[in-house]
Amino acid sequence: MKEIVTIQVGDFANFVGAHFWNFQDELLGLAGDPSTDSVFKNQDLNMDVLYRTGETQQGILTYTPRLVSINLRGSLGSMSSRGTLYTEVAPTTPDVVTWTGRVSTQASEPYKKNLFLQRLYEEEENLNTVNEIHGSNNGSQSEYQDKDIIECLENDVQFWTDYSKVHYHPRSLYELNGVWANVEEFDNCGIGRDSFAWAAQGEEISDRLRFFVEECDHIQGFQFVVDDSGGFSAVAAEFLENIVDEYTNIPVLLYAVQGSGSRTNLQSGKRTILEDLHDAISFSRLSSYCKLIVPVGLPSLSKSKASRFLHIEDEKHYHSSAVYAAALHSISLPFRMVPVGPTTDACSVSGAVDIHGVVQMLSGQGRQNMVSVLDVAMPAPALTGGQNELSLLENLQTLTPQIAEDVEDIQAIEHMTVHGALASGHRASVGEVKDTVDAAFRCADKRPMFFHLSVALCPLPIPLPFPSIFGNHVGQHGELMGDQITNSSSKGSLDIHSIPMAARLRSSSVVLPLLESKLQNLHRFGIQRGAAGAELLRSWGFGMEELVEMEEMLTKMVAALSPPQLSSDSD
Repeated sequence: MKEIVTIQVGDFANFVGAHFWNFQDELLGLAGDPSTDSVFKNQDLNMDVLYRTGETQQGILTYTPRLVSINLRGSLGSMSSRGTLYTEVAPTTPDVVTWTGRVSTQASEPYKKNLFLQRLYEEEENLNTVNEIHGSNNGSQSEYQDKDIIECLENDVQFWTDYSKVHYHPRSLYELNGVWANVEEFDNCGIGRDSFAWAAQGEEISDRLRFFVEECDHIQGFQFVVDDSGGFSAVAAEFLENIVDEYTNIPVLLYAVQGSGSRTNLQSGKRTILEDLHDAISFSRLSSYCKLIVPVGLPSLSKSKASRFLHIEDEKHYHSSAVYAAALHSISLPFRMVPVGPTTDACSVSGAVDIHGVVQMLSGQGRQNMVSVLDVAMPAPALTGGQNELSLLENLQTLTPQIAEDVEDIQAIEHMTVHGALASGHRASVGEVKDTVDAAFRCADKRPMFFHLSVALCPLPIPLPFPSIFGNHVGQHGELMGDQITNSSSKGSLDIHSIPMAARLRSSSVVLPLLESKLQNLHRFGIQRGAAGAELLRSWGFGMEELVEMEEMLTKMVAALSPPQLSSDSD
């Protein structure tokens, strides 16, 4: 078995992570439910890749994510940083021996559990099993309670823990000392650098990571999700630097995520410069510590082509993070597929590959482009064949910002996962999916240089706390019953039980606009003579030598993807 350790750094990264782990928890529950669809019972997915087994002091067996999560103090809502499974003594604040003046303590009332968490707690107390929450109760009282819960979540999610139904290990959840959520701004890498010193807190974070790594038999890599829209990019860069030093040969698959609508269109020129410089610095530093980085997060997910069959409210991180988490789930499926023999038609999965394989596939060949694009079809269309044979490929829409459209790149490399696909009213077999995709590529005008396909029969399960973001044209099992939705009410987990998904990572020159933008902003606002942001960067602790190194790295990334004629000396 090749294990994965997941790392989530920052608020929005943990919003994404909460949905991601809810999907895994739902799969575990459905696999043990005798009344569920057989496709969930024979998944051919090894969940031990993501989870670890343990035991409480009372001898109760546990099964928790192999996860290190980092966030601000006060960001866990009603959840304890020690989780709920293990009984531990709360840490005490050390005595301040260098201060002789008066010491005051300010304490806030603990957050109350919302309806979803209250019901979760009561069911676990009464039934003594987590899996019972997956069981269905067709009584009117239960249905009424579910509607109340969904309405509560739609209107009142403040923390990612508000909709998380997963038990975490006591070493998983870490809150940064000295920085409080909703009290201080934490919106740029300069603040992150000032607030976080690796020498002070890094060792404890390293110990937590080491705990999960050392119990692995053969770790395949780190799945690293960072909210790079603010100060957490600096925290993640420090963490990544430590990982590269300590775990030299373990690959990192890095998702740099940003929430939709987090930045307003109406803002001052000074604020725009700050954000442009932050994005350039953040991207440069993060990409220097990994082999593959995937920028994720559209300025307005609701207005994007990816939301064709969805109703997204951009201001709700609860909504946008669900879409990004679904895509990450799809991409991660091949990492835990049970290896099968050459006769794949009779199996539930095909195309297993580990993190190292995907990183090498996308960034270790040809141009060695380390920036990949994430595309998704949510839900994926049915494999109808005939004239609509290209529909699956055509419905894949990007979740990566600032990329070019309709660009033909003969050196492109793609890795795609399709799972739970439907075909003419039934679940498509592995063979049907492979044949349809192969036929689509044969007919396509633009083809990648190399393409890898992974297929699974198991669709994406929709847990109870999943947001109500599906349009009326999406059926109970994710079937598409019409064209684009317009002004119709949305559906949630009571109406949609599962959906087919397709997700793709692309190494392509379509990322050139994104890279060129970051390079130009860094030079214009931070490096050239009289740059408007030079003083700001000095206040963040970045010297000219370090900035020039970042510029050189970005220049190489742009040059590697630019067409030859653009870099020639002739006019």
